[in-house]
Amino acid sequence: MSSDHVSLTTSPRTEFGSPVTRRLRKSGRVPGVLYTAGGTSVSFSIPHHDLFMAIQGHAAKTSVFAISIGDASSVPALLKDWQMNPVRNEILHVDFQEVDLKVAVQAAVPIVLVGQPEGVREGGVLDQTLHEVTIEALPDLIPEGIELDVSELEVGGVRLFSDLTAPEGVILIGDDETVVASVTVPSAVEAPESESESSEPELVGGSPDEDDSE
Repeated sequence: MSSDHVSLTTSPRTEFGSPVTRRLRKSGRVPGVLYTAGGTSVSFSIPHHDLFMAIQGHAAKTSVFAISIGDASSVPALLKDWQMNPVRNEILHVDFQEVDLKVAVQAAVPIVLVGQPEGVREGGVLDQTLHEVTIEALPDLIPEGIELDVSELEVGGVRLFSDLTAPEGVILIGDDETVVASVTVPSAVEAPESESESSEPELVGGSPDEDDSE
């Protein structure tokens, strides 16, 4: 297995249930599941600090981890899902999916817009409508993201899925006509309705035909 893979050492879990899970978390460990290539799952626990440091940043979503459970040999796996406590910023649960490094997999990776569009400098607004793209590649070739240069995008212009360029060994999956980004004209702010200039001014003190003298 590649030395670039982040190694995570875990302990097998044999006891389950809410009380057990609460005690596990109070002891500073996170419950998790490794889904194996054969379709079965293996439950484990891992120190919260080790896991938290390993899955920081967007790269963790596409990185290959070397997961070892107990005395078993490590296996390559991708981060499948995790649950967070947003208040305490703690990981509550984590799932990994075992992969074969010689078999291509599909994964969702972010689309990263690069450059400041010409249209934005002219007062337009950049709108990114597609933020992720599905790719197919060997696990070790999954990119952190797919970059798209939008520096020449003018007001009214669009960048489509067909404008994305895949790195070597990576296949992009999607519809060529899907809009990824565009520069639009900002919505005009309507001015408050004013009285028509053609309307007659309000008269004070009676009509112009009336004699002001007593």
